[in-house]
Amino acid sequence: MPLVEVLPEPRFPNPDSRTPNPEPRFPNGYRMTRKTSRRDFLKGKSAADVVAEAGAYVIQVSRRAMACEFEVQLNAGQYDHGTEIALEVLDLVDKLEDQFSVFRETSELCRINRTAGRQPVEVEPHLFDLLQLAVRLHEETDGAFDVTSAPLWEAWGFARRKGAVPDREQLAEALSRVGSRWLELDAERKTIRFNRPGVQLNLGGIGKGHALDRCAEKLLDTGIEDFLIHGGRSSVTAHGRQMTQREGAEQLPAGWRVGLRHPLRADRRLAEIRLCNRSLATSGSQAQSFVHQGRRYGHILDPCTGRPAEGVLSATAIAPSAAVADALSTAFYVMGPEKTLEYCRPRPELSAVLVCPVRHSGGIEIHSAGLTDDDWTL
Repeated sequence: MPLVEVLPEPRFPNPDSRTPNPEPRFPNGYRMTRKTSRRDFLKGKSAADVVAEAGAYVIQVSRRAMACEFEVQLNAGQYDHGTEIALEVLDLVDKLEDQFSVFRETSELCRINRTAGRQPVEVEPHLFDLLQLAVRLHEETDGAFDVTSAPLWEAWGFARRKGAVPDREQLAEALSRVGSRWLELDAERKTIRFNRPGVQLNLGGIGKGHALDRCAEKLLDTGIEDFLIHGGRSSVTAHGRQMTQREGAEQLPAGWRVGLRHPLRADRRLAEIRLCNRSLATSGSQAQSFVHQGRRYGHILDPCTGRPAEGVLSATAIAPSAAVADALSTAFYVMGPEKTLEYCRPRPELSAVLVCPVRHSGGIEIHSAGLTDDDWTL
């Protein structure tokens, strides 16, 4: 289930227009769509009526990569070569997947995992910077985020998509190979070495965000300043503004509207957040879990205990960088509301939304930090 959804801006319809007009489709891997709002359907308008009245387009360019759908959204007509540049951006995502996928033996990350336990391995500069960021976030979150947690995934069967509860010895062995303290990074030489046998890197908790950051950088370098990019709808970065419906319409605040899904009810939206020059990521374990002896075990594991994190249904992080938001959404899920709010308090550039269960009533409670009334709506 997608954890976030990109929402259209409120519409300014022309009541005299009622001519149905189907959604235009184009070759080369992209489509042009008119976005519709929930309010239109609540008013009883048909999809054709809404499309006819909309009067504004959003160009969506998408491609499957990193086991999800990456999509670039642009205001139609704003940039002459926007779609071509968006396709080039998605080419970059493919290259990044080739670089740090653990499922491709030829990737740079697999080469590091094979070699760094024996000797220092030179790392491409962007990837080295990402590893430095991962280690810093590991330290700041007291180990709640860790790119060396792959042995725990294997012990719990999530790497094979066949969940299984490990025994005490299996868990202890896996934990002995987990910890970013075993990573030796040489900033001058741009090398990495593992100081313990069996250590493995997996960028699943930060790599998608890094890809969004690189895509945003490329768009900005080409002069495109108004855009939204998402990876699998769980990681989003947005810049500038989504255009209003028609020329002369009331000017809305800058940004793009993103909806947070209810973690327990796929048909419900929990909140709407306006995202401007920031990134958002949401983590939840409902989609990847298994039940053993009547108990559900989720795939988000606490690197310190080696066991599935509990007490949170979904965790959303908002940050200037998509990589940071990606990593912190996982860390916040592990840390829980109290530690998350403590972490965000001295960092005004960060925001968080945690949805937790209310055990006795079967309901939920929402904890937030760093968001004003202008930033979001429940």
